[in-house]
This record gives sequence, structure tokens and C-alpha cells, in this order.
Amino acid sequence: MTRIHTTGPGNVPPTPSHTVGPFYGYALPFPGGEDIAPAGHPDTVTVHGYVYDGEGRPLPDALLELWGPDPGGNVPTADGSMRRDPASGGFLGRNGVEFTGFGRIQTDANGHWYARTLLPGARGRSAPYLSVCVFARGLLVHLFTRIYLPGDEAALAADPLLSRLGTGRRDTLVAGEEGAGTYRFDIRLQGEGETVFLEFQ
Repeated sequence: MTRIHTTGPGNVPPTPSHTVGPFYGYALPFPGGEDIAPAGHPDTVTVHGYVYDGEGRPLPDALLELWGPDPGGNVPTADGSMRRDPASGGFLGRNGVEFTGFGRIQTDANGHWYARTLLPGARGRSAPYLSVCVFARGLLVHLFTRIYLPGDEAALAADPLLSRLGTGRRDTLVAGEEGAGTYRFDIRLQGEGETVFLEFQ
């Protein structure tokens, strides 16, 4: 069905779609956005990787938001991933004590990103995971995915989301372990090995 929009008395023209990126890179990132874990916390892990476009090229101007529970599986309620000085308005950063569970990270010139956060605990019947929101050039709507951490194969096999996916698709949501407390998770927006993205309704 073709719809014709007219402008005239009492009619408002439709609002055009908007695009994200690279415009968001000006105001959204903040210093220390990748340092989610409190300084010196023993349960800190590092998760890193690359964001690739449909042709396998790394994106130097993508932006990721990460959320995760604490090691006990509790969703943090502390305010303020980014604090400002009330007098000067300058950036103060995190207070280094409270865990907000939230981070915002830009990819570098090579499309690489990293975050230091706390090892997430399991919630409900789900295996431990970090929630991710991806913003990148060419995306009219941001994308949601998850980063599951390896280690407990029984929990991963029983996870309600992972258990619905074939092996190849499931593997796009599980990070690889590179060493004690270090995990690699690449995000592929399209093409071979495309990351599983979620739609919330």
C-alpha cells in the first residue's frame, strides 16, 4: 500500500529517520568509561575485542555500552558512572568504591575496545553474562547482544537463550578465555560469523 503524506493546514510532515554515529562520539563517551570495576577489586576481569563491519573491516568509531551484575548476581543500584564536580562542572570520574555495573567504551583507531569489570554472577536460570548495546555508523537503531563468559559448561548448556541456538550461532555469544581473568569477544555486525543480536519487545 502506498501512502501519500501531504502538508497543509493542520498536517505535520513525517519526521525523517535519524542516523547514529559518528556524531554520538562527541558527547557520549567519558574518561574512564571502560573502568567499571572498583580499583583493586579481586574479582576484576578484562573483556576486550574488536567491532567488525559486514566486510570484516574493524570500525574505529563504534561505541559500546556494557551492563553487568556483581559477582553475586545482584544488579547494582549505585548512582553515577560519571560524576562531575558540583562547583566547577568538571569531570570527577568514578569514586573507585561503588560498582555501578555500567560502562561506555569507544573503539580505538583499530576498532579495538576493552573494559575492566567485575566477574558477573548468574541471575535466575541464565548463565553469567554482560549485556551489550552497540552503536556504529550505518546503524539506524542500536543493537543489543550479550557476552557470556566461559567456564561453567553446564550453566551455558542450560541457559534459556543459548540452548535455543545452534552451535555456530551460540558461539558468537560466548567469549574466549585468553588467560586468568582476560576474555576476548569480537562483535561482527554482518556477514560470516555475525553476532547474535537480540530484539526486545
